[in-house]
Amino acid sequence: MVTTNDLKEKIIAGLGLEDMEPDEIGDDMALFGDDGLGLDSVDAIEITLILEKEFGVKVTNMDENKNIFETPNTLVAYINEQKA
Repeated sequence: MVTTNDLKEKIIAGLGLEDMEPDEIGDDMALFGDDGLGLDSVDAIEITLILEKEFGVKVTNMDENKNIFETPNTLVAYINEQKA
């Protein structure tokens, strides 16, 4: 089972956020937009690649992307659901 900490470490490494620690990203923090981590569409592509490479999970339902990529918790729930 993937944890939010596992995911945060992969995101930090994959997006080159070297000055950030996993505990600085809240489990329910918005990943995109000014109210959260502030990631953009290019980062979304990178996260999609991280999900495939590191966790063996593909995002196939594009209609659900907004919900899947909302927070670390929603991403981890999706990963674990796909791996089950």
